[in-house]
Amino acid sequence: MTSDSDSRALGAFLKARRAQLTPRECGLPETDSARKVAGLRREEVAQLAAISVDYYTRLEQGRVRASVPVLTTLARALRLDDDQQTYLYELAGRTDARPRRRRPAQRLRPAMRRLLDQLTETPALVLGKRLDILAWNPAAAALYTDFATIPAHRRNYLRLLFTNPVVRQLHQDWAHDAREAVAALRMEAAADPDDPDLAQLVGELSLQDPDFRAWWAEHRVNSASYGTKHYRHHLVGDLTLDCDTWASPDGSVQRLMILTAEPGSPSHDALRILTSWTTRQPGTDRTEGLTR
Repeated sequence: MTSDSDSRALGAFLKARRAQLTPRECGLPETDSARKVAGLRREEVAQLAAISVDYYTRLEQGRVRASVPVLTTLARALRLDDDQQTYLYELAGRTDARPRRRRPAQRLRPAMRRLLDQLTETPALVLGKRLDILAWNPAAAALYTDFATIPAHRRNYLRLLFTNPVVRQLHQDWAHDAREAVAALRMEAAADPDDPDLAQLVGELSLQDPDFRAWWAEHRVNSASYGTKHYRHHLVGDLTLDCDTWASPDGSVQRLMILTAEPGSPSHDALRILTSWTTRQPGTDRTEGLTR
């Protein structure tokens, strides 16, 4: 059963989505009359979904629970992609019966493990599908957070960026960095739109964070493999680090993310101080590094 808050969230999602569409996009005739609202009118959505205007209005107002057939027609009428459809079903408290393929567990490549162990003064992470954090070195734990205290299935770079207060406060320009990370995930989603774990991640963050919901709906994509990060660490202060991401050549979609500072710069000195306080132990157990 859905709660009152879920019903209100469903109505807000429907309203926001129709505001993003135009009659032309949906095959409806344009009219000369001025539109009082952005995007589609309620009457137009009801027409496209073959339901009554009154019923659709009550859906947006959270006064009625949608059936699975109605959700199916609304998803088609509002041009929802796979992740948005998953979110729609979750808000409505209905089972999404669309077929899902089981994905094999992600296994950390031994070469990646060796690279991490050799990078003793440089923060480094191994990212897998959906920006899952498969492994890290002690320097990365010192910079970000103690990843070992987070369950393996919850270790996701984007999830931490939005839900972990320590990681969130680390970023001086959190909105910029978070929005770029959302665009990177959106780029990855195009390669495997039916991934149920991706749908779960997007649905979870959409429910929890309005910024994520808005940025995901923008459909911005980003495939950049390098950039500059500006951090404010609670122990060593401001850090300006170059972030480079290297893709594994074996097609595993695993990427090594390395953060470095200009030699002789204040950030370089601060990073050396930070990493000198870390223990020289591997960043993750090989078994814990497995995730879907």
